Amino acid sequence: MELLVYGSFVILSLLAYGARHQANKTSDKKLSVSNANFKGFQRSFFTVYFLALLGDWLQGPYVYKLYAFYQFQEAEIAILYVAGFASSVMFGTCTGPLADLFGRRKATILFTIIYTFCCLTKLSSDFNVLFVGRICGGIATSMLFSTFESWYVYEHSERHGYPVEWIGITFSISTFWNGLLAILAGVLANIGAETLGYGPVAPFVLALIPLVACGFLVVSTWEENYGDRKGNFTSSCMEGLRIIFSNQSILLLGSLQSILETCMYIFVFLWTPVLDSDSTPLGMVFSCFMVCIMIGSSMFTLLEHKGKTAEEILRFALYLVATTMAVCCYTANKNEFIYKVISYVAFLLLEIGIGMYFPSISVLRGQVVPESHRANVMNWFRVPMNCMTCGALLSLKLDTVSKDKRIVFAFCLALACLGIVLSSRFIDLQAKRKTSTRTSVEEEKREAKVSLLEAEES
Repeated sequence: MELLVYGSFVILSLLAYGARHQANKTSDKKLSVSNANFKGFQRSFFTVYFLALLGDWLQGPYVYKLYAFYQFQEAEIAILYVAGFASSVMFGTCTGPLADLFGRRKATILFTIIYTFCCLTKLSSDFNVLFVGRICGGIATSMLFSTFESWYVYEHSERHGYPVEWIGITFSISTFWNGLLAILAGVLANIGAETLGYGPVAPFVLALIPLVACGFLVVSTWEENYGDRKGNFTSSCMEGLRIIFSNQSILLLGSLQSILETCMYIFVFLWTPVLDSDSTPLGMVFSCFMVCIMIGSSMFTLLEHKGKTAEEILRFALYLVATTMAVCCYTANKNEFIYKVISYVAFLLLEIGIGMYFPSISVLRGQVVPESHRANVMNWFRVPMNCMTCGALLSLKLDTVSKDKRIVFAFCLALACLGIVLSSRFIDLQAKRKTSTRTSVEEEKREAKVSLLEAEES
């Protein structure tokens, strides 16, 4: 298995380089952006955001392994995972409105403090300490995937006034570098776990460095911005929920996000027990997954250049997720080497889909979610995702499910198929909206032309 993982890492890295090279040429032709101010603004955002992502990714490969290292059983490990997702439901929903009301810069500083504490709890083998750490991790994760993006979109559109079309390029680039950072994190975590003498604890200590650096940079370089500050905290929370249910496009987009991210987070728990053996370098497996995310990010840019819309690319990502889950419904419970290889290849396919998903969903959120409540609405999207993920992981306490994980993969397959159906409906709505917008613009032009002619005649 070790030889297969290292070999696939080399091949996938070459594919990722080729795909990104083509995507870069496509991006340059499409945008022709030589705006030095914009590029400087991008760099200031990327420096901070990438440090936060590196701190997050360093923890990824060895979470399950760390709990197993502390002699916890699978059911106990599942409860620790559930604690993180449940905290996202209970507390994470509040982070968006709080960021909008009190400042997104303050929220990012708080993120670094909470996540640093989360890493420190991993030094203890006490279940209760680890449980508290998972709760903090759930809160921090919600903040990572909402406040940074909300801060950037405001600065991009409102403070600097850059074209809205450039937002998609920024998030496509960030998704690619996100994958590159995750590859680096996987390698560093693997080296740390195997050479520093602290086993799977080492990556969590390493994660402290970028998280602390991220906090210092936010304090020294970022300006504060806000969302809607007119209402109080409760009304702000409920306003986000009202926006979701009053707009069918937002509701469908939120459903698609919840579905795909549920599959993704269930996969985060399951890939280690499915692939783990004495010869499996988990850090390098994780790095291979991240190379696939880079490939997916580049494919997003290439498909967009070919005329595909973000919503169509999102549907294609759901097809890849469904294919992976269908394969794992057959292979996941088999211990023979060949079935582990098939599962591994299927997981690589899923990660390519996830790499296409992230820039797609970022672009679509920019199109349909109002900026004033962006962080609030985005965190409401995470509630059903966390509930479904918690339910799936808690089901592992049942002997039937614990002994046959194909049941969980079948649940993910059903979700992905539902997502494909909903994405088709979303594509139809977006097409109608764009047609309506074009018609309105043409009518305004005709009216302006008629007014001009009348003025000339008079």
